[in-house]
Amino acid sequence: MRLSGKVAIVTGGASGIGETTARIFVNEGARVVVIADVQDELGNQVATSIGNQRCSYIHCDVSDEDQVINLIQSTVNTYGQVDIMFSNAGIISPTLQSVLELDVSQLDRLLAVNVRGMALCVKHSAQAMVKGRVRGSIVCTGSVGGSEGSTTSTDYTMTKHAVLGLMRAASLQLATHGIRVNSVSPNALATPLTCKLLGGVSEDKAQDFYKSFARLEGVLLTPKHVADAVLFLVSNEAEFITGVDLRVDGGFSHGK
Repeated sequence: MRLSGKVAIVTGGASGIGETTARIFVNEGARVVVIADVQDELGNQVATSIGNQRCSYIHCDVSDEDQVINLIQSTVNTYGQVDIMFSNAGIISPTLQSVLELDVSQLDRLLAVNVRGMALCVKHSAQAMVKGRVRGSIVCTGSVGGSEGSTTSTDYTMTKHAVLGLMRAASLQLATHGIRVNSVSPNALATPLTCKLLGGVSEDKAQDFYKSFARLEGVLLTPKHVADAVLFLVSNEAEFITGVDLRVDGGFSHGK
């Protein structure tokens, strides 16, 4: 029970990596996991299926600072503190645009969620940890696209580079408070979000498509692989690890 007694927040927790991570946190002994998302029906369903004594749902658009403040404050008011923030909420490009085709309005939307939202979640969860004298852990969801160039999805690639910059800066600034900040960066995998990008295909078909991104023979990346990496980073097993971007990509980045 690696998270025994911990209070965790998972943004983007209604589906995909976030949902899987929330379930693993509870299974590993977290006292409560607060799921934050904009998908209210799904979020409530996940919380109910996990158990209302161990999991709750709060509507939160992470790009809205007032909503992020409410998420953190309501968690502290109800459960006493925040030990873990998994800042996972994010969106992907609806079109695979190059820099020559860059739609600035689309870029602004990705920046609002993937960068502004990520920064707000780190800021306000860290403030709560400092105020509560909690030696907490913050993990941001990055992407292998945050360390590499890309022939498409220029806007998405830009935002994921920004996530790594945020993580590295925050890890230095919060270390004096005993707060660890890391990121986890998967490569392409089948989630409800990526299935939608592929034209609404099933997860099985999306997995078939993403097999071409695999480098590690016999293993296909799933949300559980990412969730297990997050679990490690927030657990005491990683208590001296901060400022690290943990790639969960089966060697994809190094095998190009």
